[in-house]
Amino acid sequence: MNYETAHTRTNSIRKFYKSLFIFALFAVLIIPDDIFGEKMMSFHWFDRYTILGIWAFIILVKAAKLFLFDSEWERDMIEKELKKEKKRIDY
Repeated sequence: MNYETAHTRTNSIRKFYKSLFIFALFAVLIIPDDIFGEKMMSFHWFDRYTILGIWAFIILVKAAKLFLFDSEWERDMIEKELKKEKKRIDY
């Protein structure tokens, strides 16, 4: 892994943890409404759990992209495709 790739990955991880922290902060503010019975926040367009669910799904997609499909995975896939191309040419 070269410096630019490591720098980009480090920035992506930092942004991911930042968005995860913001999500957790909003979840802590929204979820206790049911526990205490008081409406601290109300949304008229969507249910608050729908918003949290969509946001959690987006965070999961970011996590999969960041941790499962990283640059090493991409490099391995490129090498596999290049090997396939080589095998097709060889008779």
